[in-house]
Parts: sequence; structure tokens; C-alpha cells
Amino acid sequence: MTATMTVHDVKSFARLYRERSLEQWDSLDLDALARLAAVVEAARENGRFLWVCGNGGSAATAAHVVCDLGKTASSEGAKPLKAVSLSENAAFMTAIANDLSFDETFSRQLENVVAAGDVVLLISASGNSANLLRAAKLARVRGAKVVGLLGFDGGKLRALCDESLLIPSDEYGVIEDMHMAVAHILTFYLKQKP
Repeated sequence: MTATMTVHDVKSFARLYRERSLEQWDSLDLDALARLAAVVEAARENGRFLWVCGNGGSAATAAHVVCDLGKTASSEGAKPLKAVSLSENAAFMTAIANDLSFDETFSRQLENVVAAGDVVLLISASGNSANLLRAAKLARVRGAKVVGLLGFDGGKLRALCDESLLIPSDEYGVIEDMHMAVAHILTFYLKQKP
């Protein structure tokens, strides 16, 4: 579904949206998903932090991902995953944006906390947000693994990720839906695996 496509009937639009979503489900890169899961699982086993960030709808996804991986994915006898959303501290983010630059909203937070062996999960449909690119670069310098949930062609961020799962759609809604679905897959996979 492209931005130029117009459907005036909500039922027809819903069918088209479902078709585009099913296309992404049918072509979901399960090998990339397995590699992403292995990185998150290793972080849990090694007691490392998972730092998650995104902008706009992806910021909401980051918060949801952290809630699910930090709480829902836990099971009796398994180590909990130390998951933190960098999109949630409005005071810190706005101070950085106001005093420094919006481009530093995530990298400046990471300066204080990220360590070698941690994982930084960047969620972005475009893969071209300057603040996510800076976060990826800082994480790599610090020895953290960089993983991405990306859309479209992955943008500039794809090359900075150690692992990424790409949803190659041109529809933001479909991309964001799939990112959340992938996060749910990871959550419930980890929950059932002690």
C-alpha cells in the first residue's frame, strides 16, 4: 500500500491493509528473528541490560517492548531481563533536546549507562532518524551489541546494526504492527524457555 493509493470504502481499505500485513507475515525473515532472539536471550543469561528506543509510534513500541520483556517474559527459575526504555524519561529527553540537540536524545542517555556486552535495540520504520543513528554509533564504540527492528529498506541504521529484522513494507502501520508482533514473539518465546 503506497501513500498515493486511495480507497474510499473502509471495508475495502481494511481488506487491502490485511493483504499488505499478510504479505509481511508470509515473508517474515525467520532466520533474522532467530538471530535477534539469540542476542536478547544472551543478554538475559549474562545479566546485561537491554536499552530500547524509538521515536513517535516506535517510542510507544519501545515502552511496550520493555514492559513485556522485563515483566511478561519472566518465568520462575529464569533470570529476568534488565530492559529499559530510553524513550520514557521525558524530563531527561527534553533537557537534552533543549540544551544540546534532539539528535542527542538517546546517545546522551546512553553515555551515562551503556556498557560492553549490553544490547541496544533501535526501533525505526525509516532507519534514518539522526538520534537513533547517534545512539547506534555510541553503543558500538562502547562495545554494546546494536540490534534493530526496521522498515522500508532499513535506511542508514541497517548498516550500523549487528543484527536487524527488516519489515520491507512501504506502509508505516504495517511496519509498526509487525514490529510489535515480533516483540510479542520474543516475549512469549522467552517466557516459555527457562
